[in-house]
Amino acid sequence: QVQLVESGGGLVQAGGSLRLSCTASGNIFSINAMGWYRQNPGKQRELVAAITSGGTTNYTDSVKGRFTISRDNAKNTVYLQMNSLKPEDTAVYYCRCSVVATSGFNFKMQPYWGQGTQVTVSS
Repeated sequence: QVQLVESGGGLVQAGGSLRLSCTASGNIFSINAMGWYRQNPGKQRELVAAITSGGTTNYTDSVKGRFTISRDNAKNTVYLQMNSLKPEDTAVYYCRCSVVATSGFNFKMQPYWGQGTQVTVSS
């Protein structure tokens, strides 16, 4: 079994910064893509940023130049540094990881989600 634990959300004023972390644990053989999504009530969950195992990154247009995604493979952790935050960044942020998990001699890749962390940006 694999678990993802997120931290770093909170309340911040517009223009401020927050850093989200998400650490995977369990029977992990390897982790492929890692990413951050966000969701507001009544809206679809949207991709914010993603990073491949090789370090290639991808951002949604609204956060380009303000957010930076990174990963520490030794710690099975992905980060999201969020700068120049705006009220429209307010949402619950979820991490998602494509994990190759082991069970005995079996290997299986599937996506796992964190529990979500609230980010609130006040104007």
